[in-house]
Amino acid sequence: MKKGTTIKGLAVALGLSMLMAGCGSNNTPQEGNQPPGGTESAQGSVGAQVDHKIIGIDPGAGLMKATDKAMKDYGLSDWELVEGSSAAMTAALTQAYKDKKPIIVTGWTPHWMFSKFEMKYLEDPKGSYGKDEQIHTIVRKGLKEDQPSAYAFLDKFEWKPADMEKVMLEIADGKKPEDAAADWVKNNEETVNKWVEGIQPAEGKKLTLAYVAWDSEIASTNVVKTVLEQKLKYKVELSQVEAGPMWVGVSNGDVDGMVAAWLPTTHADYFKKLGSNVEDLGPNLTGTKLGLAVPSYMDIKSIEDLKK
Repeated sequence: MKKGTTIKGLAVALGLSMLMAGCGSNNTPQEGNQPPGGTESAQGSVGAQVDHKIIGIDPGAGLMKATDKAMKDYGLSDWELVEGSSAAMTAALTQAYKDKKPIIVTGWTPHWMFSKFEMKYLEDPKGSYGKDEQIHTIVRKGLKEDQPSAYAFLDKFEWKPADMEKVMLEIADGKKPEDAAADWVKNNEETVNKWVEGIQPAEGKKLTLAYVAWDSEIASTNVVKTVLEQKLKYKVELSQVEAGPMWVGVSNGDVDGMVAAWLPTTHADYFKKLGSNVEDLGPNLTGTKLGLAVPSYMDIKSIEDLKK
């Protein structure tokens, strides 16, 4: 088997303000102490270049928990993991990349930053971030009986990282998520038709999907919404929440489903606690990765190098 009351504006605003407060005008992560290039002795250690800051996302994300573990595993006690949001992190990365300044961010694939910028993951010899993950589709108990058409489609929904990144990059470049999703659906008719083949349209039935404000999940959830509405005639409401409320919403039946469950590592705690109260339709995307990412122009290869 495969596989918001919106608070986005507030989350982004808070994330950006937290980033500014955490970094300050005199020690922003993209400024560093020296410009990139040259020898390490000439520009100081990597830590000195980025003021010993790793730019993270929202504090409730599994990626932040994994990064906290990695910092302990590698003995980075003098480093700070800056909390904020996905939008704040990518804004800092975009500015640093434009200025060719050093920066270290919490990264995940698929993400548009790897399509738009030349980026690399730092090697993780201790395996702190675990193995590559999958993104799963999770639905509430009883959906198959209540909404058989939605269930059948969600069970068949599966795409590739390159597809997701196309939608993500268009959104990052300024296109509205619903428009980017509609364009992808229009340009991938053959794939979409396979997803809905033999499924009876629902003719106006309502469905609610939850997602977290990761660029990847914004892309996938809007594509799913578009297919449900255009091909199967559902009326779909999207609910943007944090990871915890997303899982709770599906488990207690307030939300019909999500296509945004990162397993087995990122959402491991939620799955362990609530997995018996939901139905896992399996992966809708394989080939994900988590870790610390840097622009390719930085002369650094491994997380271990951060101790130097």
